Amino acid sequence: MASIKRDRVNWQGYLPAITTPFSADGGLDEAGLGGLLEWLHGEGMHGLVLAGTTGEWTSMNAAERARLFALTGAQMKGKLPLIAGCSSFTAAESIAFAHHAAQAGFDGVLLTPPPYIRPRADEIVGFYETVSAAIDLPICVYNWPPGTGIDMDLGLLSRLADIEGVVAIKQSSSSFERFFETFFALKDQVRVFGFPMNEIGLTMLRVHGGDGTMGAGGVLGRYQPGFYDAFWAGDLDGARACGAKDRVLMREWYTPELVGRFGSGPAILKAALDAQGLPGGPVRAPLLPVSDAAREEIAQTLRKLQIL
Repeated sequence: MASIKRDRVNWQGYLPAITTPFSADGGLDEAGLGGLLEWLHGEGMHGLVLAGTTGEWTSMNAAERARLFALTGAQMKGKLPLIAGCSSFTAAESIAFAHHAAQAGFDGVLLTPPPYIRPRADEIVGFYETVSAAIDLPICVYNWPPGTGIDMDLGLLSRLADIEGVVAIKQSSSSFERFFETFFALKDQVRVFGFPMNEIGLTMLRVHGGDGTMGAGGVLGRYQPGFYDAFWAGDLDGARACGAKDRVLMREWYTPELVGRFGSGPAILKAALDAQGLPGGPVRAPLLPVSDAAREEIAQTLRKLQIL
């Protein structure tokens, strides 16, 4: 029944879309990945998204993405929900990635419409229907206008929410109004992620409930899942304090359109991990590392937040 689709998964809280560690020679840094996964798990993340936008899926070949899923599943399967970024340019590619994720023990897939080509609404619905019919994992629809060039409106998202395999929506429009419109219309049918971790988000959670945030990176560690942990424990001041740290990061490192202020999102977040002695490492071309001056700005933010 469509009304209980959201209950097929237990995704809730703060689930970061994490970076993918690469080595200096450009290969997948498998040891770094293992270290990053352990740190994120230890910091209390409520789930992990691999090979999302932050994970630089666009620069990984199919074998690398399958290897990423296999390594992550072997280390984290059963410990917390794992969601595989399966976005690609064709349904066939996304289906293949989803099969790799299922074999690795993942719990679901995150899927944007095919980027660049800007398909029309009927074509997007057909894309998701094709993928849904071919895989067993539940699907989180990802509305990511800066990356795809498509800002899916409520009418289209409602059609996608009706698809059998769709259980959640990651609403990453920069418009809070667009998020809340999606939330109120579809929250009883599918899970809707995108709550701002501030007083507005906290008030919404208190009054109307909600599922959480699929944020970027998790680089502030326990403070980001801590927003939800404190809220669930009834500690509203604690939730405010944790959320305030995340809002500083979003304000100082990203534009209101959710684009990195002084480099790509992955480059900024990897620099933040590097500053903490964690597995960040290089980004892949054509992305460039942030400048030394930007690294200092990032470190200054972390010092202000008492992360460093």
